[in-house]
Amino acid sequence: MPRWKELPTELPSSERQLLVQLRRLKDHSGLSLAALASRTGYSRSSWERYLNGKKPVPRQAVEELAEVCGTEPTRLIVLYEVAERARTKESGRPDQPSQDREQGRDQKQEQDQEQGGGQDRAPRPAAARTVPLKWTLGAVALAVAVSFGAGLLTAGAWDDDAPTERTGAAAAEAGYLRGRTYECTVRRKDGELRAGHSDTREMLLDINSTGFDVVEAQCLLREKGFSPKAFDGLYDERTKTAAKKFQQAHHLVVDGIIGPDTWRELRA
Repeated sequence: MPRWKELPTELPSSERQLLVQLRRLKDHSGLSLAALASRTGYSRSSWERYLNGKKPVPRQAVEELAEVCGTEPTRLIVLYEVAERARTKESGRPDQPSQDREQGRDQKQEQDQEQGGGQDRAPRPAAARTVPLKWTLGAVALAVAVSFGAGLLTAGAWDDDAPTERTGAAAAEAGYLRGRTYECTVRRKDGELRAGHSDTREMLLDINSTGFDVVEAQCLLREKGFSPKAFDGLYDERTKTAAKKFQQAHHLVVDGIIGPDTWRELRA
């Protein structure tokens, strides 16, 4: 299976989390981009753009990917809705429920053009889904967590005597810089370990994840005795190997993906 390109660093964390899960689902299915194109209403080039973060993925595409991969789409739809709300808030535009259907039609037209005007096939209408209450509450909690994390980033997650690596407005303005090695000063605050780069306990991290959430995980792994040897915010093979060893030692699911259960043990 070819390695994925790194996701653009400017992608919001909610969008990044959705794409990580979609990539993982595609890889586990063993389907190529061409196979996805043949089984969905979206072309190979469209899937390439969606899964590499070049263009927002439509809701219908998320549902179709889940369908062809044989998985329940509810959790992916929750992640999609959180990412869509973040995009809507950032752009300042009103919510447009028909946007995904329009995108689906556009992508199908593009596919027909790429295939030399093959047989018309209208994209399937997006089925109305009732999201279970627990997932709705989960989406709200995730959105609040993302907003709260952004607020801490702006205000400064540490007290004035904390390490200067990620303190205050200057750090927020500087933002994450790829290729830079960040300081790891871990200490206990409010009953949990923190390195001062992120306060997340929910963000899913896997290969090609980047940013301050990854720096935080790398620092906490070192603190727990499973150093990834790099503290640059890039979730590479070394970081994943360290995460697997940590998960095995703490009797967690050994998949190298840092999620809520692994964060809980890292911060304990």
